[in-house]
Amino acid sequence: MPSQLILNADDFGLTPGINQAILELHQAGALSSATLMATGPAFEDAAALARAHPTLGVGCHLVFVDGLPVSHPESIPTLLGADGKHFRPSLYDFAQAVLRKTIREEDLARETQAQIQKLQRAGLDVTHVDTHKHTHCFPAVLEPVLHIAYRCGVQALRAPFEPAWAVQLAHAPLVRRLQLAAVQRFEPTFRKKVEQTSALAPAGTLGIAATGTLTEPTMRALLSALSRLPEENPPRTFELCCHPGHRDPALAAISTRLRASREVEYRALLQVVPELLAQPGAPRLVHFGQLGIPGQQRASGQFLSNTGYERIC
Repeated sequence: MPSQLILNADDFGLTPGINQAILELHQAGALSSATLMATGPAFEDAAALARAHPTLGVGCHLVFVDGLPVSHPESIPTLLGADGKHFRPSLYDFAQAVLRKTIREEDLARETQAQIQKLQRAGLDVTHVDTHKHTHCFPAVLEPVLHIAYRCGVQALRAPFEPAWAVQLAHAPLVRRLQLAAVQRFEPTFRKKVEQTSALAPAGTLGIAATGTLTEPTMRALLSALSRLPEENPPRTFELCCHPGHRDPALAAISTRLRASREVEYRALLQVVPELLAQPGAPRLVHFGQLGIPGQQRASGQFLSNTGYERIC
């Protein structure tokens, strides 16, 4: 059987322009999923759009770097930066703290629960989790995230590892390729933990190497190569991670390196995805909530999502 493809946009809830772009792409058949930032400035707008368009799979984009927490700062001190209010400002700072084992697992668990349950309390069926800057690639982060997500009724998550063939097609600079190669060493532990907890994770994630440079030719090359992969039964599932959006005053006012590239990705998705998915042998477009037994339950109307008010032990 042909592969399955999850087209997921990160940063839902960051700005109104990003929210609108995600909605337009979903309505055009060029996007199946998005991950919502619990503390995004445009969270309420994104949640309202998601409730009005239930065919869009919505996950929780867990943020542990470069942002504000949902939990009270005093309850998660080891996650915070020097000001005691915000998370650490960079992935490098966060990674150092993780590797030095100065971040407490209970702080990660508490903030994971707070972010997931904020989405659920907004009336959303949270289909999966992923993390800003893919921080759950670290085993010390993955374990509490998996533990809490499962207890919040969320059984799927991103596999933040890109297949070698996709990295090659992205034509990423050497530094980016070295970073991805360093992260790749965590994949065996990730797969083992996922299997032990019966969680659901795709075979890999495309587009990580091309973050900020996901142009129309690159997207076409990635999706064409995916269509040519040998068919398997059951079919393999891949995610394509993207960051589309419209540039608006809100985007100009925040700190992010992804500005002009969001419009480039938006146009590329519109131009490439509907065309390629209509071709014979193309992957089938799905979202995380359609995977495994939870997906079967959702399809039959038997899945009961958490409300966000459950007590999590």
